[in-house]
Amino acid sequence: MFKDKVAVITGGARGIGKTIAEEFHKNGAVVCVIDKLPNDYFQGDISDEKVLSSFANRVIAEHGKVDYLINNALPITKGINECTFDEFNYALQVGVTAPFYLAKLFLPHFAFHLWLAHAVTR
Repeated sequence: MFKDKVAVITGGARGIGKTIAEEFHKNGAVVCVIDKLPNDYFQGDISDEKVLSSFANRVIAEHGKVDYLINNALPITKGINECTFDEFNYALQVGVTAPFYLAKLFLPHFAFHLWLAHAVTR
């Protein structure tokens, strides 16, 4: 079903993200996980721009494209009364900035973008 497809999953070392990664893998996809926790592909904190760039560079160098980007990393689980200013900013980096920046980094390499460029040059 997903043969020759590349799936990128943030927060894929455990929980829902791990289950998503396992299902993609079981169905034939190449799975590239990034998580703060140890995993089979890339360990790093997606709140860090350099980590995101290193991760994206590795994915593209090894696979040349991305078919699916699953932004699953959990930014924070605290309520307004318990969350500090720094924790809230971290949540924004993980939940908003990182998904935006990964999409930006991968944009020229998304499979639909490559297909469209090929179709236009025909």
